[in-house]
This record gives sequence, C-alpha cells and structure tokens, in this order.
Amino acid sequence: MPRYKLTIAYDGTDFHGWQRQEPADAPPLRTVQGVLQEAVCELLRQKVDVVGASRTDSGVHAVGQVAAFTADVRIPLERLALAINGRLPRDVQVRRAELADDAFNPIGGAKSKCYRYTIEHTSHPHHPPPLFDRNLVFATPYAADPALMQEAAAKLIGTYDCVCFAQINHGRTTTVRTIYDCTVRRVTPTRVDIEIAGSGFLYNMVRIVAGTLLEVGRGRIAPADIPRIIASRDRTQAGPTLPPQGLCLRWIWYGTGRAPAADSDACDGEQA
Repeated sequence: MPRYKLTIAYDGTDFHGWQRQEPADAPPLRTVQGVLQEAVCELLRQKVDVVGASRTDSGVHAVGQVAAFTADVRIPLERLALAINGRLPRDVQVRRAELADDAFNPIGGAKSKCYRYTIEHTSHPHHPPPLFDRNLVFATPYAADPALMQEAAAKLIGTYDCVCFAQINHGRTTTVRTIYDCTVRRVTPTRVDIEIAGSGFLYNMVRIVAGTLLEVGRGRIAPADIPRIIASRDRTQAGPTLPPQGLCLRWIWYGTGRAPAADSDACDGEQA
C-alpha cells in the first residue's frame, strides 16, 4: 500500500501536545495526533496509524509538523488534504498531502528542524500585553535589546553537549546536538522572533534557549557568557524555561546537503 506524507499546522492552545495520550483510568486527552488519526480513519473507513515527526508539548503550535501513514486511499491525491480537513476541528489543518517513499520515516528521516519563539517585551507600564494573539506570543514587561540577543544567538551555533539547555529528566541517551543557525529578528519595536534550526532538540530545549537569550536581552547574562554556560553542562547556569505559547514548529527538513537557514521555509522544500 502507498505511504502518504502530511504537512500539518495547528494552534496548540487547546491540545495536550502532539502525541496521543490515553490514560488507563481516564478518557483520552485531546491531542493533535489523536484528532488527526481519528479524522483519517473516519475518512478512509479503515484503521490507520498516523505517526508524527515532532512531539510538541501542550500549548506549542506548528505550521510545519510532518506526519505519515500507510493506507489504501481511493481519494485523488490533490483532494486528500481538503477531505481530511473537512473532518478536523478548526484549530488543526493539513496544509499538504503528498505521496512518499514506502520507507519514509517522519521521525528517523528528519535531517533538521526549525522552531520560532516570539516575545513581546516592553518597559512602558501602560503598554498593554497582546490581546488577539496572546496565545501565540510570550509577553514580558521588561525591555530587551535584540542586538545583544543576536550576539549571543550567534554563539549557540555548532555541535556540542546541550545538556545545560535541557530539563533534568530529558530522557535522552545523548545530549549532543548540532545547532545550524540561530537568529534574533526585531519584528516591531516591542517584539522579537528567535529562530533556531538544528539536528534535533532536547526536552524544552528551545524554550530554555529562548529564556537564556531573553536574559541576555535584559542585561542579566552577557553574550560572552554563552560559551561558559555551554561548557558548564549545568542547567542552573542557563535562563528560565519560557512558557509554551510563544513556541512554534516552523519546519522539518528531509533533504540533502547543507541544512536550510533558520528563517527559510523548508516545509516547501524537496519531498522525502
């Protein structure tokens, strides 16, 4: 049977993350994988296992999550995404459906991923926090210097032990990761986007990196301290874990050669 690759976007506000969760003594939790798999099974009228590439946490969003399933599909490929969307809630959407290689593994085949963390910052006591996009951005009342944050972000690029940027119970056998690119971009006078692309990320790693860069922007950590923090391998030396709502999975890349820049749109790149 053919294998299909889906590119998925979702507002993670009302989800308990991506991964399906079915407690033994309680009803299943509302997850992106759960509602997507239910929609696909209902559409195709057969049991289908939908496997996702990245296990985003509760409250985390995505515009380029990737999933795959194998099934006998009688619907024309160009209509498949639309047909699935017709059975999905409004906070999740299949952006694209493609045929993939029979051996396509959305988890093991990923070469790099990119996340964006958005921060609204201000020192003005009467500047209101975000309202209409409050679930998509982290708001802090403290002013931050994007230039200092960018200086620090550049020092994160490389291959090294990232344990200082991971929660203690990260559950990984190795904490060595490669950061291909990390940039801080001023979006408005009071808003910045942090984009980070890497070979993979540890549990809460991007939110901790964002917290560390915010501390740099506030002047509480110097850009020159970043190499020392990495070398310490000590979680307490890095910044706080920022809340999930500012985080968005931008893309997952399955191509060859050099990884894309953090601000590219690799989810429109070559098919696996």
